[in-house]
Amino acid sequence: MVPTEPELTGVLLEERYRVGELLAIGGMSRVYRGTDLRLEREVAIKVMDSRLAADPSFRGRFEREARAIARIDHPGVVDVYDQGEHGEPPDPVVFLVMELIRGGTLRDVLGERGALPVPEALAVLEPVLSALAAAHAQGMTHRDVKPENVLISTAGAVKVADFGLVTAAAQAGASTTAGMIMGTVAYLSPEQVTGHAVDARSDVYSAGVVLYELLTGVPPYDGEHALSVAYQHVNQDVPPPSTRVPGVPPDLDALVISATRRDPEARPPSAEVLLHAVRGVRASLGIPRVPVPVPGGPPVPRTAPSQTLGGRHAAPVGAASQSFAQLPGGLSAGPAHAAEGASTVPNQSPPNQSPPYQSPPGHRPTRAMTSATSATSATSASRFQHGPAEAWAGAETAAASAWTSDADLPDYVAQRRRGRRILAIWIAAVLLLAVLIGALAWGAGVGQWSSTPAVIGLDQASAERLIGEAGLVASVRTAPNDTAPAGTVYEAVPGPSSRVRKGSTVTLAVSTGRPRVPAVPPGTAVPDAERMLRDAGLAPREDDADYAAHPTAPRGTVIGTSPAAGTSLPVSSPVTLVLSSGPAAAPRRQRNPGESLAQLLQQQLERALRGDGPGPPPPNGPGG
Repeated sequence: MVPTEPELTGVLLEERYRVGELLAIGGMSRVYRGTDLRLEREVAIKVMDSRLAADPSFRGRFEREARAIARIDHPGVVDVYDQGEHGEPPDPVVFLVMELIRGGTLRDVLGERGALPVPEALAVLEPVLSALAAAHAQGMTHRDVKPENVLISTAGAVKVADFGLVTAAAQAGASTTAGMIMGTVAYLSPEQVTGHAVDARSDVYSAGVVLYELLTGVPPYDGEHALSVAYQHVNQDVPPPSTRVPGVPPDLDALVISATRRDPEARPPSAEVLLHAVRGVRASLGIPRVPVPVPGGPPVPRTAPSQTLGGRHAAPVGAASQSFAQLPGGLSAGPAHAAEGASTVPNQSPPNQSPPYQSPPGHRPTRAMTSATSATSATSASRFQHGPAEAWAGAETAAASAWTSDADLPDYVAQRRRGRRILAIWIAAVLLLAVLIGALAWGAGVGQWSSTPAVIGLDQASAERLIGEAGLVASVRTAPNDTAPAGTVYEAVPGPSSRVRKGSTVTLAVSTGRPRVPAVPPGTAVPDAERMLRDAGLAPREDDADYAAHPTAPRGTVIGTSPAAGTSLPVSSPVTLVLSSGPAAAPRRQRNPGESLAQLLQQQLERALRGDGPGPPPPNGPGG
């Protein structure tokens, strides 16, 4: 049975954040509008699902991820103001306080407009890659790059949300819901599907899928259920966007194919490298910079057949689309995806939805061929009809002469071809230099440091696993503790979030619980008994001791303790040693007052005759 989430509207968290209206619900969280009473500003409050919040391992990882996100200083990353817990385990309210973005998500834009023109697609993609590059530079991986997590404000600012949330849930081993899987599987890299190691190249793959959807209006794969989509990610190559929308430039096809290679080694190593490639393609093709499309904004006018470039018809780019409500692969506009965009307030203006593009009668768009020849010789005017005519002048001539030698071309065309080759060489050189600089920086210091995880309160196995994942070595010592349950960590040196070199040792103090008085075998020497008490976390009383007779223990040895063995005491409580006074003396026979001296002498004489003992003494004593 799925647990019911508590209603938090009106609740005051940590005596500071007043929870307002519920904005959205997602697979792992709910987002509320909130007010920071101390600073008197509106914020977004993301509350984690109660199933995740109940997991102590998730809470520890979530806290570390929140700290790491707050250190990312980039305008394209949603600012994180605070993180906290409200209430006590086993049902704490774990929340994140973030900036409130007024606008919507990239999913809203795609739902309203379908596929975007090339200039607008790059206008959205570049700030997303820039934000991911800032995170990758700090060793963070997003793991869930998708349109729902790309926020767009009413002013056109693009921000990436939900850094670290999936990382914390995945590494803590928390279970996910079917809605979450259906909402993210369309963008998962093959290594995420198969459970292999995830790094920056996984985000690059997801960004390539997002670029495919920006250009075509739909993700590359669909299916009746999440498993079928995941199977395609693992076993098929993402097709070029031009196979769905003819007219997409071959350079953008190449970007998508490069970013979505199934082998991570064949992809760009980080978002920064992919960003440089995108900017190189923009410069090479002369794609103009345009404003970012905002949710609820006016529709983009589609190129009509009557519009021409250089006297020729321009085939539409990114026009054929499918509305958001019809997207395959388990994606829908339902509440399961609304909150993945974290800190947005939906636009109040009604969406202005444009119908999917339909090719006009008699129009035959450029065919998509599998050979490099057909891709290169596609009509150039059909690629860039959204830019100024000056930017595309001569594109037809260059494309038609793609397989002609420079000597057979007019001078200005040959010069342009040589210029593009030189630019391509420079781009490759810049990318190679960036990779080399990144590798040198990593080797010189970035990759040599790590941050100690927060492990206090975790069990020993979980703490050692976290420290190992951080590239550190755990050294464990056990000791009694009055408050920490047995088997949990109550102290770590260095402390949480300390910056240390990888391979350094983190000493963990693991509790054995409240100390108990050990059982001291009778006859134990006093120094040995005192050592046993100190090892148990107790203090032997050296100024005083109790004595008791013992039939076998030599005098002065320990025969017990006070309190008795097995008694639970606070740490360093005093314990008194009980020492042996030797065997008990045999009791002397008392004479009966009624017996006469003669009777006593008679009894002793009888015993002497029987051989039981000496006879009566002589009357006058010895020598008498």
